[in-house]
Amino acid sequence: MWPLTVLPLLLLLLCSGLAGQTLFQSPEEGWQLYTSAQAPDGKCICTAVIPAQSTCSRDGRSRELRQLMEKVQNVSQSMEVLELRTYRDLQYVRSMETLMRSLDARLRAADGSLSAKSFQELKDRMTELLPLSSVLEQYKADTRTIVRLREEVRNLSGSLAAIQEEMGAYGYEDLQQRVMALEARLHACAQKLGCGKLTGVSNPITIRAMGSRFGSWMTDTMAPSADSRVWYMDGYYKGRRVLEFRTLGDFIKGQNFIQHLLPQPWAGTGHVVYNGSLFYNKYQSNVVVKYHFRSRSVLVQRSLPGAGYNNTFPYSWGGFSDMDFMVDESGLWAVYTTNQNAGNIVVSRLDPHTLEVMRSWDTGYPKRSAGEAFMICGVLYVTNSHLAGAKVYFAYFTNTSSYEYTDVPFHNQYSHISMLDYNPRERALYTWNNGHQVLYNVTLFHVISTAGDP
Repeated sequence: MWPLTVLPLLLLLLCSGLAGQTLFQSPEEGWQLYTSAQAPDGKCICTAVIPAQSTCSRDGRSRELRQLMEKVQNVSQSMEVLELRTYRDLQYVRSMETLMRSLDARLRAADGSLSAKSFQELKDRMTELLPLSSVLEQYKADTRTIVRLREEVRNLSGSLAAIQEEMGAYGYEDLQQRVMALEARLHACAQKLGCGKLTGVSNPITIRAMGSRFGSWMTDTMAPSADSRVWYMDGYYKGRRVLEFRTLGDFIKGQNFIQHLLPQPWAGTGHVVYNGSLFYNKYQSNVVVKYHFRSRSVLVQRSLPGAGYNNTFPYSWGGFSDMDFMVDESGLWAVYTTNQNAGNIVVSRLDPHTLEVMRSWDTGYPKRSAGEAFMICGVLYVTNSHLAGAKVYFAYFTNTSSYEYTDVPFHNQYSHISMLDYNPRERALYTWNNGHQVLYNVTLFHVISTAGDP
């Protein structure tokens, strides 16, 4: 079982007023959403921090129900104490019953005359009966407690009846429709949670150690969840052999794979599998090739205008990494550099069918200073090194054409990353690290405005 298989989102709503259990400080407005696939069972977890003025802490009906629950708990505890005490006293009374019958028989047999010895025996027996008076007094007090509890239950029943009457305005079918509507809203919310700002990268999860120091491995970002095929490409230049493993388990064991022999060799490690096709840079050119696995043929190839190649503008580690292809929630991207952009990273959105450039952005960040890069939700994230001590250092937002410097720790376990790619289906980073195939989970942050919410 793949530890990072993303299951349906688990939405944790943490209300700021719930007994100090808040994990994050409540914002003044808007919901703060943290999503991550870091649960031990592999589930994708979303934590939503509700605004301080949320109705969760102010709803009168919620407070009333909470108070009723506290009263019910108090009544339950009182009944438990009463039951325990009554049982104990009943055992005592039963033991005294035998003693009283013995005394009665002795008195009847005495027939008006008692010896000194018999009188003393009766006196001792009467002494044993003295505690019975306090038990009877306790019975009187318990009777009053029962009356009080009965009144308490009557009051609780009245309050619950009022709430039931208020909720009873909805029949079963109406309530079912309301539940279905809420489920639809939750699904829509889950769709919104798909994107956000990167705030954390998990510790690395090593899947396998296989191949040379440089290479790439990936799954299809557009495939259904049942399709867990893994593609493996060893080396960074002049390679043509692509291994396709049936499942991740097969990849780990090195079994059940087929081989694809590309008609044209690749350059670099920035390949990506998208909707059944491999996108890669043709060796010693700035040509993008789209190779379809099922038909084992090239569907289209196109030159990327002005893009450097053949180690002209690689990442800091070299390796013919001039052109890097990526897929995120919004589609297919190419990251490269041109002479016109003076060696700065260019991000281009590509049409996956024709490979035409739809739009480009000049990030202003020198590509030779970047260790690796990946796209999440239209944002390009750049690491400052491919060696140990690397961190996610720079972010460029294509939706606003703006950038910021970041400081997201990134544990480079094997000290030399030659491939780093984001998979939106699993919300995970795939890396090739010094001959090791490694995964990282990511944590995303998003604010959804509550303005206009019903």
